[in-house]
Amino acid sequence: MATVPAAAPSTALRGRAKRVRIVSIEHSILVTATLCLLALGAVMVYSASAPSLLVTSGGSGTSQLISFAAWSIVGLAAMEIVARRGVSALRSLTGPLLAVAFLLLLAVKAPGLGHAAYGAQRWIGAGPFRFEPSELMKLALVLYSAQVLAGRATEPERLRVALKRLLIVAGAAAALVVTQPDLGTTLVIVFSLTAMVFASGVPLRILGVGALGVIALVLIFAAFKPYALARLTSFVDPWAHYASSGYQAVWGQIAIGSGGLLGQGPGGGVTKDLYLPNGSTDFILAVIGEELGVLGICAVLSLYGLLIYAGLRTAKAAMDSYSMLLAAGVTSLLAVQAILNVFAVLSLAPLTGVPLPFVSYGSSSLLVMLSALGVLLAVSREHAAGLRLVERTRAQNARRSEDGRLATDSDRSRWDGRSRHAGTRDRRRARGAAG
Repeated sequence: MATVPAAAPSTALRGRAKRVRIVSIEHSILVTATLCLLALGAVMVYSASAPSLLVTSGGSGTSQLISFAAWSIVGLAAMEIVARRGVSALRSLTGPLLAVAFLLLLAVKAPGLGHAAYGAQRWIGAGPFRFEPSELMKLALVLYSAQVLAGRATEPERLRVALKRLLIVAGAAAALVVTQPDLGTTLVIVFSLTAMVFASGVPLRILGVGALGVIALVLIFAAFKPYALARLTSFVDPWAHYASSGYQAVWGQIAIGSGGLLGQGPGGGVTKDLYLPNGSTDFILAVIGEELGVLGICAVLSLYGLLIYAGLRTAKAAMDSYSMLLAAGVTSLLAVQAILNVFAVLSLAPLTGVPLPFVSYGSSSLLVMLSALGVLLAVSREHAAGLRLVERTRAQNARRSEDGRLATDSDRSRWDGRSRHAGTRDRRRARGAAG
């Protein structure tokens, strides 16, 4: 009765505490949905590009697939590096990254460095090694906006200064991008930063005034750029502009319509071969609709829905306002880009030339968007680390409480033993005195 196994429960508790490892559900959703989109993108890029490459280059038709796979691997490595470096490292890299993005945007216009295609000069480099600096600028502005806006919503004067700084920097970047010309990326920048400003707690009246200003600037830009005005008007009735600005939108509708519910099967589409321009880039959703049907499009949209859901949950669970704004900015960047692409392919918005994240062919977009996803994972890991710290503290407190209770029980047992022995001696003495 005096023996109490004090070590066994404490050892079991320590072993259970060592085995505690928390991985957030948001982290799992982000990684799984991204890998699914990359796998689908590889299949559809090959299906959309192989026929035309066989005709034009006479090769095997796998050059875009190989490039997509290679840049996906590079992007996944960058994603893991960013996620492991953590949120604190992102803050220190914001300034240099923004400066590099501005220098590259200026280099696009430099003779011998910039590369023009499809009536726009957006790339630097030569041959197969080309990079689009506007993609890097999108991520750099998200990091900069989070740093400028963090913790300033409750202080009107500091918020006013932060908004002025953000307007100057973002306005300069948008001006460089829109003169390439690249209206689609400019809209992605504007909408993403607007979402971040809203998430920081800025009053809606200020956002309303900013929205009116952006609409006015878009209309002014369209008035001076005939191609932009044609795109803004042709999406209302692309069939009326079939021979000009509505050609791509019309064949996108035909491709989706011919796919029906289940599609023609992978590789079974025909519009990509002769009629649909940019089937592996901007209009890859139309190829998905023709070959995988409406169900294929719904599956793609569901994966993006999961990414946005996990991103918003990550922002909500962030440890501080800076991390929250980072997560909200990257999520809005992903959501805005996906929505603009889907709406353009479905003729619900003007054609903007925005690629479908993780699915469209494009080395710059793949690398930058996967790196941006690494930012989301870094915020998610920071939250998980906080949960692990809380769980470890609880386990340590429980272990101390358990050890203290067991020690108290052991002391009480020894005291009870002494009391019983003392009582026995007293009874023996009393019997001896009576005899």
